[in-house]
Amino acid sequence: MKKYVLDLRVTSAEPYGERYLLLTATNSTEPLPEMCPGQFAQLRIDDSKETFLRRPISLHFVDYEKNEVGFFVQNVGKGTASLWGKRPGSILNVILPLGNGFTMPISATERILLVGGGIGIAPLLFMGIKMQIMGTHPTFLLGARNKSDLLRLDAYRSCGDVYVTTEDGSEGEKGFVTQHSILQEGKFDRMLVCGPKPMMMAVASHAKSIGVPCEVSLENMMACGLGACLCCVENTVDGNVCVCKEGPVFSIDKLKW
Repeated sequence: MKKYVLDLRVTSAEPYGERYLLLTATNSTEPLPEMCPGQFAQLRIDDSKETFLRRPISLHFVDYEKNEVGFFVQNVGKGTASLWGKRPGSILNVILPLGNGFTMPISATERILLVGGGIGIAPLLFMGIKMQIMGTHPTFLLGARNKSDLLRLDAYRSCGDVYVTTEDGSEGEKGFVTQHSILQEGKFDRMLVCGPKPMMMAVASHAKSIGVPCEVSLENMMACGLGACLCCVENTVDGNVCVCKEGPVFSIDKLKW
C-alpha cells in the first residue's frame, strides 16, 4: 500500500481527562488515501527541542465523508505531550498508512470479538466502523483501571455491543478483560486484541485453549515506522521481523508467546 507524507490541518483537539487527547485532522488539498483498521501513522513532533523522532499513533477512525482522520494520543512523554499543544488550524505532519491491519470479516455472519485495554482500544473503533459498514455486527470487550479511563464508550456503542471491565469495579464487571463473562462464555469465530502485552498474551492464551483464531496488535517501540531502524523487532516463527513493517497486527500463531 502506498505511503504518503501529508500536512494535515487539525480540525479539533478534544482532551479526555488529563492523559488523553483526541486529535482530528483533515487533508484540505485532496481526499485522504485508503487506510485499513489496525494500521498506524507516524506523527512529526514540531514543538519540542528535545524530541527528534516521530511518534507512532494508531488510526482511531477515518471519516471519508468529512475527509478526516482521528488519532487518540496518550500523554506518556515529551513527544506525545507536545502534541497537546495542537489546536484547530495547526499543521500535523504525518506519514500514513503504515503497517498491516486486522483481517476483515469474510461474511456478515462472522462473530468477531474486539478486545481492548487502556489506550489499546483506539484502533478497535475504526475496525468496528468498517465492520458495521460491511454488515457485520461487532462485539467489543473494553477494559480499564477505572471508569474515568474508559474512553468514548458512546462511539463504540454506536456500531456494536459493548462489554466493560474495570479493575476497581466502578463500571461494568470488576476485574480484567480475561475474567469477563462474555469472554468466558461467548461463542466467537475470531478475536482481535490490542492493549498492554500481558493482557494480549492472556487473551491469546485463552483463544488458543478454545481453538479460536486470534490477532493481536503489538505496541513495540518504533522510530522510523518503515522497517529501517530495527528497533521494533519481534521474534516470530519466521524469525525476527520488524513490527512496523510486518505488523503491527499478527496472528498469534506467528508469535513465540
